[in-house]
Amino acid sequence: MSVNVLYKTSAKATGGRDGEAATLDGSLSVKLSTPKELGGGGGAGNNPEQLFAAGYAACFIGAMKFVASQGGPKVPSDASVTSTVGIGPRSEGGFGITVELAVSLPGLAKSDAEALVEKAHQVCPYSNATRNNVDVKLSVV
Repeated sequence: MSVNVLYKTSAKATGGRDGEAATLDGSLSVKLSTPKELGGGGGAGNNPEQLFAAGYAACFIGAMKFVASQGGPKVPSDASVTSTVGIGPRSEGGFGITVELAVSLPGLAKSDAEALVEKAHQVCPYSNATRNNVDVKLSVV
């Protein structure tokens, strides 16, 4: 598979889950903190799962807007995606993540909303990156 890259960004992390991460252009800088559930202090800061959840949710809305631009139903201005990312040990060893995307499309008929979500899941880069590797559950709420 080849990708015609139109945009790139870079970020650097130091200190692991209890360090810091920032984009090289300085537009994003976050303090990182390990959740208590993973053995950390749970202090002020964010963790990679939170950042992934936010990115996936935003990207999925973009994918729905792309589908709409190709003749799908219009995405309501108050559409939202709540992304829930879980992390834990895998039965095969190591750690894995799970994702649940709860999509709200006010004003769209449920069948239209479900079709839009399924088409967006086929084009979203996060969905394509996780397909056949991460359990992603989709729901229209």
